[in-house]
Amino acid sequence: MAVLVGTTRRAWLVLVVAVLAVGAAFAWTPRVDDAALPGAGLPAETQSAQVDALLEEFPGADDSAALLVWDRGGEPLDDADRRAVGERAAALAEESTTPEAVRPQVSEDGTAALVVVPVAGADVDADLAGLADRFRALAAEDLPAGLTSRLTGPVGFSDDVSGAFAGADLRLLLVTVAVVAVLLIITYRSPLLWLVPLLVVGTADGLARVVVAPVAEAAGLPVDASISGILSVLVFGAGTNYALLLVARYREELQREPDRHVAMATAVRSAGPAVLASGGTVVLSLLTLLLASLEGNRALGLACALGVVLAMASALLVLPAALVVCGRGLFWPLVPRVRDDGEDVRPGLWHRLGEGVARRPALVAVVAVCGVAVLALGLGSYRVGLSQTEQLLGEPESVQAQAVLDRSFSAGLSGGIDVLVPADRVEPAVALVEGLDRVGSVRPLGEHEGLARLSVTSSEPPQSEGAFQLVRDLRSGLAAEPGLEGALVGGSDATALDTLVAAEEDLELVVPLILGVVALVLLVLLRSLLAPVLLIASVLGTFFASLGAGAWLFEHVWGFPALDANVTLYAFLFLIALGVDYNIFLTSRAREERAVLGYRAGMVAALGSTGGVITSAGILLAAVFAVLGVLPVVALTQIGVVVCLGVLLDTLVVRTLLVPALAFLTREAFWWPR
Repeated sequence: MAVLVGTTRRAWLVLVVAVLAVGAAFAWTPRVDDAALPGAGLPAETQSAQVDALLEEFPGADDSAALLVWDRGGEPLDDADRRAVGERAAALAEESTTPEAVRPQVSEDGTAALVVVPVAGADVDADLAGLADRFRALAAEDLPAGLTSRLTGPVGFSDDVSGAFAGADLRLLLVTVAVVAVLLIITYRSPLLWLVPLLVVGTADGLARVVVAPVAEAAGLPVDASISGILSVLVFGAGTNYALLLVARYREELQREPDRHVAMATAVRSAGPAVLASGGTVVLSLLTLLLASLEGNRALGLACALGVVLAMASALLVLPAALVVCGRGLFWPLVPRVRDDGEDVRPGLWHRLGEGVARRPALVAVVAVCGVAVLALGLGSYRVGLSQTEQLLGEPESVQAQAVLDRSFSAGLSGGIDVLVPADRVEPAVALVEGLDRVGSVRPLGEHEGLARLSVTSSEPPQSEGAFQLVRDLRSGLAAEPGLEGALVGGSDATALDTLVAAEEDLELVVPLILGVVALVLLVLLRSLLAPVLLIASVLGTFFASLGAGAWLFEHVWGFPALDANVTLYAFLFLIALGVDYNIFLTSRAREERAVLGYRAGMVAALGSTGGVITSAGILLAAVFAVLGVLPVVALTQIGVVVCLGVLLDTLVVRTLLVPALAFLTREAFWWPR
């Protein structure tokens, strides 16, 4: 890689080849649209997946429903209100596959009215937003003053989730670019320099968006809007981190070497292995997700691994060539000049901090560990599993309508549980289901090839713990009943439960694999046995502390009742893989300096050289992940907050204080056996 920037002509050649390659990718790569809504992606052996597969053969099994709710904020409905609801029901019936089934229902307390509108699943798939808007318009037409209509049910919730991701790519891109640009300007204090890394990393992000979707589709792993958002944030964050490290080392070499080509070659040779090691750690950690059971986890692993590879290639191939072509003047007004051999260099803030840690390593280590432990106490607030109404931020219409259903009707009306039983065992199956707690109603809905479908309505809110318990009771009760051992329980509530269980299994599988990958990379890079153990322990402490702090904030500040099912796994993946990045940057430089200065002065020099750039990189990465909060999706907000907290903790405390203190305490043993 260093050879490619040996002359200006070679650097220009690299840029021309890169432009042609990117242009060809944009022009000839087949376009694949992101899936608007995240799918379940459950393993085929789960009952929910089996029910979905079998129901595809049932006539009308793909039909959906729109639930329209009218109320006056808890006040009783008068005669004019009921007549208006009846008129709206007649208009809505014309949009239904079964008009005769569209009849208004008034709650027992007389404060709300409900109309259920069955619709064809094909119509929903073809134009969800248009169908939802049409229902809203028909329900709200010519209503008496003060009477409010709202859409919920499968159609309403799906439309609100789809709306949450509408324009997500553009919003995330604009906010991410703005955040990165501001932080780069602050870091470099130059009106010109920030443009080059931002343009290079931005191009890598655009290329990732073009390349990842068709590759994932070829692998049978569709990329949805949430994965695209995380991909963009990761490419910008990791790519800018690598760029900061390279530019910092290039600036340092420009103060020693008058020839910018030689300075860049040295910078690439010095920083390149650290970038490759840190990026390789992230890529290998992401690829462990290919062993997960949930399709969404596998898709995220493949998509983000490809994105990080492109970010590394841009930082180590394209960025050096661009910087060399632009020359020293790019750093204006703080253009680095070659220092005289006898020129005194005042120790910087990070060098002085390193000397302070070296004087009292035990005290620093104890204080840092205690601080991390205190934050980890927040794990007492750790809960996993959000109900359907808790997955979006704010008060979307479907959530408001569900609150009316909870108050005036059966909370489970907007959910759904499908039970498949032998066609000759329908009566005992219905009797068994009706005898269970939390069951609102049960209806036979047809037969196909010896199987009968029972539609079960829960009295609990959709995807709540109560609904999950009903699914468990149905499965255990049917399995214990003679003749019904092969019955299957699926539907939206069962799918949510199976997804939660699969997410926990993926966490148990992937966590040891990620730790193994990180340990292997550190062993190869540092050629030490003790250092990898201490570094992994430090990033594990960071993870538990940030997860604990996040869980406490979610419960006591934001009022989230729990974490989304995938937050723990994704936070662990990004914090362990990205957290090790900074330790790699620090310890690889310390290993380089130790060969000349010894273990103590080498670590102080490494902290002095990398402290500023790593802190800048950490703050930038934390800010970029916090950008996920611009989308009104609780899961993405939680991932962004936990990773942001963890990166800041790792950058400002663990890597700055704890790791150097541990290195000073263990002395040469830190690098044993070399």
